Amino acid sequence: MGKASRSPLLDVRRQRKGPFALFLATSLLGGCTFIGDYGRGDFGRVKPELRFDDMHNWVGWDAANSSGMPPSVYPLTDDERLLRDLAFPLIQPPFDRQRWYSLLMEYGVLHTPPEFPQFDGVQYWVRLEAYWRRSEASAYAQIATDARNDVVGIGPFFAAGTRVADMDHKRAKSLAFVSNLSMAERDQALFRNNENAAVIAWVCRSLHDRAGAYRYALERLVIAAPSSAALDSERAVVLLEARINDACRPYGARYIVSKG
Repeated sequence: MGKASRSPLLDVRRQRKGPFALFLATSLLGGCTFIGDYGRGDFGRVKPELRFDDMHNWVGWDAANSSGMPPSVYPLTDDERLLRDLAFPLIQPPFDRQRWYSLLMEYGVLHTPPEFPQFDGVQYWVRLEAYWRRSEASAYAQIATDARNDVVGIGPFFAAGTRVADMDHKRAKSLAFVSNLSMAERDQALFRNNENAAVIAWVCRSLHDRAGAYRYALERLVIAAPSSAALDSERAVVLLEARINDACRPYGARYIVSKG
């Protein structure tokens, strides 16, 4: 019981500080560009040597805090950890992928709390115009690529979300049958259920924001630089909108996490 008696919050603080120290050292060694070049491997993934099991724990912490309840100190299950890992690409703004600071966002050093919008259509359109203004074909292709990347991420995330939600339902029901259950144990179990629900809610809000941003940019690109490529982008956005509605509908129209 020696290890269990230590406050889990101490371990949490250590985990949050570790990645920041790592990146601070990396910055001093080679500068901001080095962070992006060294930290990313194939397909933009974080290199294995820079990954650790709970690197996306901050997703759950921030989601829980935004709902008005604290995160749980209980350890994550494999599916709960996977849920947070799969949530990150769906809450990170698409135009921040492959930037030098994207690795800092991966670790939660730079991120936007879920109570604030991550980005909107105007912001996405401005970025799109700034980076792809020399070719409308590239701009249309970027919208289609961003929408399709989100479609690819939806399936695995909500598959994990379904498993987590099922276990949370069973956890809540089992509380009535636990002998000598303390109030602290009950609270931590419910905090974790809320935390998991808040992660899913955050992703749903983010996905709706993203789809709205893609459509906003596409509509303005069509009148600024008409092209037959618009049809392919439109199909990608329509597919994304359909997948979002199907995936998020079971979690409620407004995706509000209860504070009670």
